[in-house]
Amino acid sequence: MGDLAVGARSGHGPEEEPGRSDDAAGPDPVAGDGSTAAPMGDAERGGSKGGSKKPRSFWKELPLLIGIALVLALVIKTFLVQAFSIPSASMENTLKIGDRVLVDKLTPWFGSEPERGEVIVFHDPASWLEGEPTPEPNAVQTVLSWIGLMPSADEKDLIKRAVGVGGDTVECNGTGPLKINGKALNEPYVYPGNTPCSDDNAGGTFKVKVPEGKVWVMGDHRQDSMDSRYHQNDKNGGFVPVDSVVGRAIVVAWPPTHWSTLPVPDTFDQSGLNAVANVAPGALGLAGAAPLVLWRRRKINQRVTEGNTRVSAAGGAR
Repeated sequence: MGDLAVGARSGHGPEEEPGRSDDAAGPDPVAGDGSTAAPMGDAERGGSKGGSKKPRSFWKELPLLIGIALVLALVIKTFLVQAFSIPSASMENTLKIGDRVLVDKLTPWFGSEPERGEVIVFHDPASWLEGEPTPEPNAVQTVLSWIGLMPSADEKDLIKRAVGVGGDTVECNGTGPLKINGKALNEPYVYPGNTPCSDDNAGGTFKVKVPEGKVWVMGDHRQDSMDSRYHQNDKNGGFVPVDSVVGRAIVVAWPPTHWSTLPVPDTFDQSGLNAVANVAPGALGLAGAAPLVLWRRRKINQRVTEGNTRVSAAGGAR
């Protein structure tokens, strides 16, 4: 019986191939592919030792994801874009109370300065908001302001339209129109029923020249805006230093029904509006004539010198 058992396993009796080991007897039927099956280890039996780790659950990853999101939000708020809410009616109907605007904070980092017609956010330049109540934010508003989705209640910021920039002459006489460097502006964005200028003795009638590095700002709701006109007695003369400008408001982001962009109105693109352009004809004419006059005088001097030389030479021959 023992011989039969051996022969059934190997296919040969021990007397036919003496000395042959079991390893040379042929493929192990357990492997099934012609290779010798190795003994199973602990890792293959239990799958707990030496195997790949299980991925962490979503709830364990959530704090990390929140942390990354907060860091990104702070970077965006500081260097790229920040949201601001509109607390007053001074920019109606361009901006209404409760609107949220997104302000571009990136371009000022590269030296960009406000241009005429832009809606800008700026830090209070000289206690313009003195006496204004500071709202008490709730916990949700505090968190949203910290990550940049809402402005901080402690920030004293204003939003107006930049009307004049360095070198401009801005003036209002009577009820208008508003003039920049002698050019009257057509202002369709002014609040319906308002006049472009206010005929009053508190600052509504004025003529100012904007210093370099400053801007003159006015609200679109002209008869309901305490802007540069009414702060001409402050330390800046009513002007806003460029260094105080946070950035340009580029879009109304909330509520969805008010969504719109905030482009520069076409009236600020009219020819001859630049202060340089108004003095350019005379200046350019003088600049163009000067080289011609100098050239003519030089030619005349050369002719006179040559004539004197000839006269001297002739006299010497005599």
